Amino acid sequence: MIQGVVDRNAFHIGNQYLSENRVRIVEADDAQISSAVIGNSGLYEQTIKLKDGHLVSRCSCSLPEEPMCRHCIAVLLEYHRWVQPRTNAKKAKPPAPVAPAAPTTNGESTPPPSTGEQGIDVRLGEVMAFIEWLQPAMKAVEKGAVLPDASRLAGDVSVWAHIIRNLDLRRRESEEIQLTLESERRDREAFLAKMSEQLQVAMAETKTAQASSQQLQQDLSSYKDVMGKISDIASEIGGYDSQIKSISGELLSKGAQLDKLANSFREVAAALKAASRTGSSE
Repeated sequence: MIQGVVDRNAFHIGNQYLSENRVRIVEADDAQISSAVIGNSGLYEQTIKLKDGHLVSRCSCSLPEEPMCRHCIAVLLEYHRWVQPRTNAKKAKPPAPVAPAAPTTNGESTPPPSTGEQGIDVRLGEVMAFIEWLQPAMKAVEKGAVLPDASRLAGDVSVWAHIIRNLDLRRRESEEIQLTLESERRDREAFLAKMSEQLQVAMAETKTAQASSQQLQQDLSSYKDVMGKISDIASEIGGYDSQIKSISGELLSKGAQLDKLANSFREVAAALKAASRTGSSE
């Protein structure tokens, strides 16, 4: 009935919540259910009421699923599973036998004998059988073992045993979930520790890179100063080059004059030789 009136995807997710034991019924009767469901994004609270023949559901989530959200669907499924054993036990309970009326001498029937004491004996026997079953059951719970068989119990005590079995099953499921959560927590702590270690290494590398960057900036500043000095020296060398070219021009000019003077000396020397030769011949 629930599956026929709700959204298919919401029913699938609510059934998954039920199988993962995420539903906790806080209080329930024939008119109202108060519960809590562990969703994918947190813990949500639900209130489901039966008002004028209609189910009125309210959940602390903000999902737009109609006519009820996945969390309320999971609660109804859990409530159905919770009350089903009790209903079946009540249906299976045999009716009390009715003693036939005993005829009297005048043809009128007399009321059957009172069965009050017999009913008390049966109830006491059931309770004693339940206590005998409960003692090894408590030991099994303490040791974490499987509860003993309760098939020989009858009447209301069989319902009690069934409830205890359901509670023990939920306890086991809760312990398994707790172990899983503890394992996930340890894995996440190990992952966080590894990430923290990597972050510290990265921070150390960043500090080293910053120190190297500062050193490079200092070296670059030194290189700039050296390049400025080299530029000044190059400018001075350019000025010396102009002076050297000017002096070279002057030297070339004086060299040409010296060449002319040397030619004049050679001509005078030649004239003097010629004159000396003429004088000796005379």
